[in-house]
Order: sequence, then structure tokens, then C-alpha cells
Amino acid sequence: MRKLTTFLMLCVAMLLSAQEVDKATVTAQADVAKAAVGDLSKLSVGEESSWKCTGVIGLNASATGLVNWAAGGKNNVNGVAFANIRLLYKKNRMAWDTNLDTDLGYSWIDQDEDPLQKTNDKIVFTTKFGYEFAKSWYATAVGSFRSSYLYGYEYATGDNPVMSKWLAPSYTDLSVGIDWKPNDIFSVYLSPVAGRITTAYVANNDSLANVLKVKYGVTDAEGNPATSNFRAEMGMTFKGSVNYTLVKNLKILSTVSLFTPYSQKFGNFDVDWDVSISYQFLKVLNVSLGTSLKYYDSVMIADKNGENAKQRVQFKSVLGLGIGYSF
Repeated sequence: MRKLTTFLMLCVAMLLSAQEVDKATVTAQADVAKAAVGDLSKLSVGEESSWKCTGVIGLNASATGLVNWAAGGKNNVNGVAFANIRLLYKKNRMAWDTNLDTDLGYSWIDQDEDPLQKTNDKIVFTTKFGYEFAKSWYATAVGSFRSSYLYGYEYATGDNPVMSKWLAPSYTDLSVGIDWKPNDIFSVYLSPVAGRITTAYVANNDSLANVLKVKYGVTDAEGNPATSNFRAEMGMTFKGSVNYTLVKNLKILSTVSLFTPYSQKFGNFDVDWDVSISYQFLKVLNVSLGTSLKYYDSVMIADKNGENAKQRVQFKSVLGLGIGYSF
């Protein structure tokens, strides 16, 4: 009996000891897990990336079908592919902001002559690097390029003269100045040292040479041979931009650029003002509105009769519904 009692007491002691060991082990493991979770939290909540990419990419389309329509009209299908992309890098006192705004669209019209017509064609690339020397103020260098991809025609006249093509025209701007950038949404830039290169790159033996080079001010219309492909100017430039998400999936992008040369035409500004508003709903559907206003002092535009060529305000608007991806 005494041996049995002793054996039972030893078993109870071993059981209690095991429980203490298990409790200590569990406590230690819990502490390790807690520390690991803390480390993971630090990794996930840590310093934000210096890079930020936002934008919208989409395709808008529409179709019109008419059968015995008394008011008239023609069957047509329209499509426009577009992209507005912004890449922003910001770290310490440095900021690098790059934007791409581009679109290309065509319309098919149920007719014998010129059934396929280009409606949209634009590429605008801008990159800006700045160093913050005071709060929200940056010493900045800016480069930008603007042109179109494909041949553009004037269909209204019937003989379809070429109005534009790749690098005819194109505008390349290089400048250094001061940029006021209070946040990632808004910026205003002014440069008294700005260069602009305007091109109308057409082979001299091409029948389009005289027309396009004179039209875009690369050569004058005084009878001089149109042998130059570009015109370089120094001047002053002003740029402003807004890139804002008003509410979820509603993006507003607006850019304006003014340039005036240091020449006898100083004070006559070339103007580029683009606005893009897009809203994405049901994850993949996108409705967008884009407008573009231009005025170039050296670009001569004739009236509807092909006469009285002079400087004129150019304006275009596009309203579309289609599929898109916003990020």
C-alpha cells in the first residue's frame, strides 16, 4: 500500500511538472508569434514607396444604324483608344513627374468615298524633374513632346489634302525654371529660358513639302524654297496642371501650356489646353469627356472654302462610353 501511494504521488508530481512545462512552452511560443506579427506589421505599414503610378486606359465605341430614316444620315461606327498615365517619384527634396496623354480613333461611315476617316490622333509626353529649395518650390527642368501618329486629311474639300502626319507637325519644348508644387495634385511652372523646336518633317521632293512646311510656320510663304524641316525658337513658357481624383473612380486631368518667343512676335502666345474627365463604374465600364483647345500664332488655317488662311482657335471635344481600367 505504501508503495502504491508513493507511486501515485510521483505520477501526480510528474503531471503537474509537465503542465508547468507545457504552460511555459506555450507562453514562449505566444511571445515569439506576437513578436513576429509585430515585425510583419512594421513591414506592411512601413515607409511608403517613392514611386506612384496612376492613370486610366480605355476604349470608347459607338454605332449608329439607320433604316428609312426620314431625317437623313448614314450608318457609322466610331472607336477611340486612349490612355492617360502618370508616373511620380518623390523622395527627400527630389521630385520627378512624367505624364503620357495619347489617343487614336477612327470612324467608319457607310459611303463610297472615304468610308474610313481618322477622328482622333494625339501623343503628348511630358517629363519634369525638380529639386525642392524651399517648401513647395522647386528648381525644375522640363521636357515635352507633342505630335500625331498617322496621316490626317481634310475630308470636307473632296480632294482630301494631307493636313498632318508624324513629325509634321511636332513640338519639342526644353526649359528650366521654377515650379510651385504644393501637393501631388496641382503645379504651376514658369520658365524665362525655354526653347521650342517645331518640325514639319517632309522630304523636299514630296508634293506636301511646301504645303505643310508653310502651314506650320517652318518656312515662310514669301516664295522661299521650303527646304527646312524645323524652326528653333527661344522664349518664355508657362505650364499648369491638375491631376485629381474627385471621388472614387472619378479622375480629372487638365494641363495648359503657353509659349511666346523672344522675337518680333513676343507676347503672341501659343496655347495648348487639354482637359480629360473619366469615370469608371461597374469595374470595367468607363465614361469619358475630353476637350482640346489650341492656338498657334504661326499656324495658318483656311476657312470652309479653303480661303483666307490665318491664325484661328482650334477646339475639339470627345464624349465616349466604353471599357476602361483605372488605377
